[in-house]
Amino acid sequence: MAGPEHTEPPGKRSPAAPGAALTRVLEAIGSAAYVVDEQGRIIAVNTPAERLLDRPAEELLGQDAHDLLHRDVRGQHLPTTRCGMRHAFHAGVTAQADEDYFARPDGSVLTISWLITPYDIGDGTTGTLVLFHAPRHPRERDPRPETTEAGSLPELERLALLAETTTQLTATLDADEAMRRLVALVVPRLADWAVIDLITERDEVWRTAVVHADGDSLVHHEELEGPMPPVPEDSPMPLSRALRGVASTLAGPRTYQGPPDSGIAVEQRRLFDATGIHSAAIAPLRSTREVLGALTLGRAKKPGDFTTADLPLLEDIARRAGLALDNARLYQRQRKVAETMQNHLLPQMPRVPGLRMTVRYEPAPDASHVGGDWYDAFPLPDGATALAVGDVVGHDLEAAAGMAQLRNVLRAYAWSQQEPPSRIVERLDEAMLPITEVTMATLIFARLQETADGHWQLSWTNAGHPPPLLIGYDGLAHYLTSGHGILLGTGDRTPRPDATVMLPPGATLLLYTDGLIEAPGHTIDEGLTRLRRHAAALAHRPLASFSDHLLRRVRPEGTEDDIALLALRTPTRTGADPASSGSVR
Repeated sequence: MAGPEHTEPPGKRSPAAPGAALTRVLEAIGSAAYVVDEQGRIIAVNTPAERLLDRPAEELLGQDAHDLLHRDVRGQHLPTTRCGMRHAFHAGVTAQADEDYFARPDGSVLTISWLITPYDIGDGTTGTLVLFHAPRHPRERDPRPETTEAGSLPELERLALLAETTTQLTATLDADEAMRRLVALVVPRLADWAVIDLITERDEVWRTAVVHADGDSLVHHEELEGPMPPVPEDSPMPLSRALRGVASTLAGPRTYQGPPDSGIAVEQRRLFDATGIHSAAIAPLRSTREVLGALTLGRAKKPGDFTTADLPLLEDIARRAGLALDNARLYQRQRKVAETMQNHLLPQMPRVPGLRMTVRYEPAPDASHVGGDWYDAFPLPDGATALAVGDVVGHDLEAAAGMAQLRNVLRAYAWSQQEPPSRIVERLDEAMLPITEVTMATLIFARLQETADGHWQLSWTNAGHPPPLLIGYDGLAHYLTSGHGILLGTGDRTPRPDATVMLPPGATLLLYTDGLIEAPGHTIDEGLTRLRRHAAALAHRPLASFSDHLLRRVRPEGTEDDIALLALRTPTRTGADPASSGSVR
C-alpha cells in the first residue's frame, strides 16, 4: 500500500529514484553526462560531470539545468531565447555545439562542447541526454569538422555512439536481439561490414553474423556464417588472439595471405576474399568472467583505413556489448532453469470420461518472476475429480518450490478426507505455515462430479483468487463469484464458504491466475471484462484452440507475472463434445 506522498528537496538523492538506474548507465559512458526530465530538471548525473562542474551530485539532482548551469561568455545568466541547448531541448531534437559555457560554484565559467539528444528514461517517458566535455583550446578550434584520422568520428559523436550503445544493448535481455542492435549501431557509421564470432557454452566458435551496409539496408550473408574451427592456443593471428581475449588489433587482406597457421586463418582469408574488406579492426567481446567472442569491423567501399586511434572506441563498444551479451546469456540460462523446474513441477492432466480438459502455463517475461502460479487436477476416491488453480505469493524459484509443497499437501488432504472443498482448504490453511515455506497464497479448489442423470456438478471454495469464468455453448459468460473467502496465510480461522453450480451441456469452465487479468495502468475490473468478452467470442472453438487464442488475445502487454490456466468443457446432451478436436495436456 502506498504511503503518504512527500516531496524531497531539490538535489536530495533518493536510492529508489528512477535516476539510480540511469546513473549506472551514465557511469558506463565514461564522459561527462547528465539526463534531464521533461521539465528540464536533472535526474541523473555521472562522476565525470561532477568533477568537470566541480559540483557533487547532491547539488545537481532536482535542479533546472538551464538555470543552474547555462551562462554566456561573461558568466551572466543566459536567456532561454539565446540558449541553443534549451531550443534543442524544447524541440526534442539532437543538436550539438562546439563552444558554450557552464557555471561553476566559484562564479567562473567552464568552456564546453556539448551534444544533446532525446533519451528514453523508461515507463514511456522521454527525457534528454546531455554529453559535454571541455576542449583543451576552445578559442583555437579548427573550423573544420573534428576528426583524428580519415573515417574517424568527431569526439562528441563518439560519445553519443557510446551512450547509444549502452542504452540499446542494456534495453534487451535477448542475446540475438542484442547482437542485431550492435550491428545496426556500427554499420554503416563506423564500417560497411560487421562480423560477430561467438564462443558457445560448449567452447565452440560460431560465426553468428556477417552483415554489410547496402544503402540504408543491412544485408546478411548466411553463406559466410556458421561453425568455425577451434581457437588455436598460440596463434598470433588477430582473430585467434581476440577469441582468446587478447587486446584488439588491426588486420587486412595481407594479414592472412601467408600459409595459414589454423583453420580460423583459412576462414578469415575466405572472409576477406568474399567481402573485399581492405581494412579491419578486431576486438574481443568479454564479460567480467570470460571471453564471449570477437567483433570485426571491416571497410570495403568506405574510404580510409582503420588506425590504432580507432581501437579505443572499438574496445569501448565491444566491452559494452560483451557485458550486455553476458547478461542476456545469464538471463536466458536462469529462465531455462526456472521454466524447466516449473514444467517438471506442474502435473499431467488426468483423462476424465465425458470431459475435455486442457491446461496452459505461460512464464513471465522476466525469468526472476517465474514460479508461483500453478494448476492441478486429479481423481478422488469417490469418483469425483479435484480441480485447483493457485498463486503462491512471490515470483522466483522459491515460490515454485513453495507451490509444489502446497500442491502436495492439498492433494494429501483432498484424497484422505472425504469433506467439502471449504473444509479441505481450511485444513490446508492451518497446515501451510507449520509444514511449508509458503507465507501467503490464493487458491480455488473444486470438486467436479457427474450426477446420476448425466449432468456435471461443480462445488468449490475460493481463497482470495480471481473468480472462475463459466461460458455457455451459446456464448453467454459470467463469473462464479460465490464461495469467496480470504486468501491463505492470514491466520483468520473464519469458516470458509462453499458454492455449487450445475454446468450446462457444452459449457466451458475457465480457471486462471491473475497474470491473465492484471495489466499495468488498468484496473482488475477492466481485465475481467476483457477476459469475459474474448472468452465468450471464442466459445465455439475447440478447447485447445480456445485456450491458445485466449492467451494471445487477453495476456496483457507489460505483465510481469506468469499465467496458469485450466479449461474444461462438458459434453452436449447427446454425449458428443461440440469441440471433439480439443486436447488434454
